[in-house]
Amino acid sequence: MLLGLHTYSLHLHGMGQNWGGYKLEWKPVWDIFGLMDEATKLGLDGLHLTAAVLGSTRKDHLRDVRRAAEERGLYLEYNFSLDASGYDDRLTNTMEEGIAIAEAIGSDIGKISMDVHRPHPVCGSAFHPRIIPQLEAIAQKARAAAPTAQNAGVRLCLENHTEAFSDEVIWTIQRVDHPYVGACVDTNNSLMVGECPLTAIRKLAPLAFTNHFSDHRIEFAQYGCRITGVATGTGDVPMKEAYQIIKANPAMQRLNLEVEFDPGNDGPEDARRREYAAVVESIRFAREELGVGRTD
Repeated sequence: MLLGLHTYSLHLHGMGQNWGGYKLEWKPVWDIFGLMDEATKLGLDGLHLTAAVLGSTRKDHLRDVRRAAEERGLYLEYNFSLDASGYDDRLTNTMEEGIAIAEAIGSDIGKISMDVHRPHPVCGSAFHPRIIPQLEAIAQKARAAAPTAQNAGVRLCLENHTEAFSDEVIWTIQRVDHPYVGACVDTNNSLMVGECPLTAIRKLAPLAFTNHFSDHRIEFAQYGCRITGVATGTGDVPMKEAYQIIKANPAMQRLNLEVEFDPGNDGPEDARRREYAAVVESIRFAREELGVGRTD
């Protein structure tokens, strides 16, 4: 299995989208080409990226990105959203736009954040009456785009993003019923809707073409708890078991590490140093403890 990195793992280096009401004001460390050089130095096989990292979606620029990735022997996977207006408009594409960008950079993956708007209370709200029409609309869009995706060689992957239950993702995929429409299984996002991560992983992995391999830690506090990103293998998601589930699906030949590191009150230098160290530790965990990349 190849090992890649979701570029949000270096969001404090300027390689991620805005998220959770937070906009990074620090100057980016690299452009897309510098990031690919860094990925090569880290011994990675590829990058899972968004338009925020691409820098431009001009056709000539996308051709340059594809050429640069091929020269470095890196795979690319394209990640986009159907409606990122609540956090970062750069990520929003129609399915047809996302397919075209993925094809242009040589990606066989178009990972889609469905961006459904979930009412409160969140827990136990799967298939809420306000959610079902949104899922149906997404299924219709995916059904219409599926032939274009197949012609382009781009598999569409609906993610259990932070606002979707695994059963809702599965229901939407089944409504489309097309071989080029499947899932992206994120190993920790189910926590955000009160769903057991392993339950979601077991359900989604058989339908998935790609993944976000991400760990989080639950920190208890006087007035509740905080769920925060950490280096892979150091949190509360059972990552070794998650890997075995993902590895069992032959449609997934890549593992995309995602580190959502919290800078706390650190300034740019210390925050970036600790984020980079978390990425390095995540790579070490995948290579040495999971055996990713070893030949059987």
